[in-house]
Amino acid sequence: MRSLLFVPGDSERKLEKGFGAGADVVIVDLEDSVAAANKSAARDVAARFISSQKQQTSSAIYVRVNDLSTGFTDADLAALVPAKPDGIMLPKSNSGQDVQQLAAKLRVHEAENGLPDGGIKILPIITETATGVLAAASYAGTSARLAGVTWGAEDLSAAIGARATRDESGCYTDVFRLARAMTILAAGAAEVAAIDTVFPDFRDMAAFEKECREAERDGFTGKMAIHPAQVPVINAAFTPSAETVGLSQAIVDAFAAAGNPGVVGIGGKMYDRPHLRLAERLLARARAAGV
Repeated sequence: MRSLLFVPGDSERKLEKGFGAGADVVIVDLEDSVAAANKSAARDVAARFISSQKQQTSSAIYVRVNDLSTGFTDADLAALVPAKPDGIMLPKSNSGQDVQQLAAKLRVHEAENGLPDGGIKILPIITETATGVLAAASYAGTSARLAGVTWGAEDLSAAIGARATRDESGCYTDVFRLARAMTILAAGAAEVAAIDTVFPDFRDMAAFEKECREAERDGFTGKMAIHPAQVPVINAAFTPSAETVGLSQAIVDAFAAAGNPGVVGIGGKMYDRPHLRLAERLLARARAAGV
């Protein structure tokens, strides 16, 4: 999961455009981009479109449902699970307990629709409430459905009363830097993908590319997008380079040739077991990206 593109669930035109953008994951949105009065119609549009595209797209299909506190989640699942999405994005997740609650609901809907138990994955947004940020460590071991964790800044700013998420230079302020860091750590603890949040100004591609590079550097393995033009930038930034793949393979090969010792030397530099683990992770990402 390098690129995850949000597409409003109530617009067939935007859905068609989104599914042609080349994103690794298309997130059909039933939450923020759909007005309350249009939720029911959006479920119908999204379910029909997903059913028609399921066998025609190479993108995985996730659905962002409405959060558990709204009372809309059950209706979202009832309408969309029959369309066989690959996963559900859970907004405003307050803890791993919310993932477990959603997993239980999914198990029922899968059984009712003759789908494999556990086939639909879960990707929670874990920093949209103050409680969620403070509970970031609670996701490890919650469910085999957990495909990754991601974060959001805008809902958190509303929840805590922050007037801005970034300072005058464009950098996140301390609270949002903390939420970002907690997401990376939560993903590491749960051994799942860390997905970076959206970049709202889709016209500023230079700043967007910079943020993608920094996210990959820090441990994120993918990023969410709000515009199709952002997808190729994300895919490029989160695909390991040929140089990185070559070095990673050399490290793996050196450890194997030496009988898996604690340390190996390559080109005058020493590499230990943490380097081996990082190399293996980078090679796995490269394979997933088709490199």
